[in-house]
Amino acid sequence: MTIKEKGYAHWDGNFVAKKFPWWPITRYGIKLTFRRKFFKLLFIMALAPGLVFLAGIYISERLEDFRFMIQGDTQFLSIDPTYFKAYFTNEFMLFMIVMMLIFCGAGLISDDLKFNSLQLYFSRPISKSDYFMGKAAVIVFFVFVVTLIPGLIFIIMKLLFAGNFEFLAKYPWLPFSVIGYSFLVTIFFSFYTLFLSSINKNRRYVAILIFGLYIFTDILFEIFEDIFRSEYFSLLSIRANIQQVGYALFRQNTPHDVPWVLALAVIVGFCVLGGFVLKSKIKGVEIVK
Repeated sequence: MTIKEKGYAHWDGNFVAKKFPWWPITRYGIKLTFRRKFFKLLFIMALAPGLVFLAGIYISERLEDFRFMIQGDTQFLSIDPTYFKAYFTNEFMLFMIVMMLIFCGAGLISDDLKFNSLQLYFSRPISKSDYFMGKAAVIVFFVFVVTLIPGLIFIIMKLLFAGNFEFLAKYPWLPFSVIGYSFLVTIFFSFYTLFLSSINKNRRYVAILIFGLYIFTDILFEIFEDIFRSEYFSLLSIRANIQQVGYALFRQNTPHDVPWVLALAVIVGFCVLGGFVLKSKIKGVEIVK
């Protein structure tokens, strides 16, 4: 009986390039995050401040109806850039973002390094930039949910509750401040998380790094400031740098007597450093069309 050996059959079809080849990576990362234990509770806690501030906007337009609940000064219900600054730059909000990063970002690259998955990714028609975009978009999704989306909702609801455009006419630059700050925080934390996720194969160790580095830089700032009595050491703190730039974007007096441009330079410098590290860590065989 003759045995015939089936050789390779050449495929003559046309390759169809997808517009967003990184989307499956992002979709899986988001689904995986929501499956993690306790994350849904943490996610609700991160959304809670937005609901409180939204309620404050509604009450500010209906003070007569809520007078029985409010005693004394109602200055805290004045809806202005200070109100938006209080939401975006408060320490609790930044802390909750860091906590979400532990769940959604710690294993984004470290798990791929641990299981040698990079070659599987690049055996598909995706590039390194597609891989980076897919992973970063997971972080973008969760950070935008507590920054950009609530900020825009605040503005829209303020206009709807007031029934006029006086607020926007008075502060026409405020939407750009909300967008600018949201993008700044999101881009920084994307590089911050992916950089730390790429330097170790153990996601638990990366989770400790994400939380520990954020807290350690703050402690370092407090120690050096107490010793040398110089607020320039605020440039060592991730939190302080973000708040410094945030105050400036919302046209408020900055909390530290340091040019906010220097704080922005530190943030940008960290992103550049993270970009170089990621470029060297993300290796694989890319498909050539």
